[in-house]
Amino acid sequence: MNRALRHHVKSAPRASYWTVVARAWRLRCPRCGQGRLFRNLISMNSHCGSCGLRYEREPGYFLGSIYINYGLTALLVTALYFALFFSGALSPQAALWIVTAFAFVFPIWFFRYARSLWLGFDHYWDPTADDATEDEQGTRADESNQGAQGARRNSRRADAEF
Repeated sequence: MNRALRHHVKSAPRASYWTVVARAWRLRCPRCGQGRLFRNLISMNSHCGSCGLRYEREPGYFLGSIYINYGLTALLVTALYFALFFSGALSPQAALWIVTAFAFVFPIWFFRYARSLWLGFDHYWDPTADDATEDEQGTRADESNQGAQGARRNSRRADAEF
């Protein structure tokens, strides 16, 4: 990310909770609200084209979105079945077929929104460091590993002398 863009992102005030939720429902970047999350119906972009936010923080990051998708699907299926069953508009078997079809179609449609909501919630409650790019983070990690190895060597020398 270039220095001017990083300065712009760093100086931007933190978005409110409802702003982040609105960005999630629009399938936009939770940080800036400009970049698109998805290239097409299923494939996600790796980072925001506007502010450079990396969407997937680590492997398996979007596992939490499955809980959102499953939870909402289960809630809606249960509510829909009982509404159809107690309304008497349909037979119980017809209501079961309708909610079964809904249970297959809804999660596929809601997949993108579940990921977007998960990303938005996570970014709101645990925002990433704006001033560190991936290269800087890798360099910092290497330096801290070298520092830890040096401390272990010094500790071993002190133990040997004692």
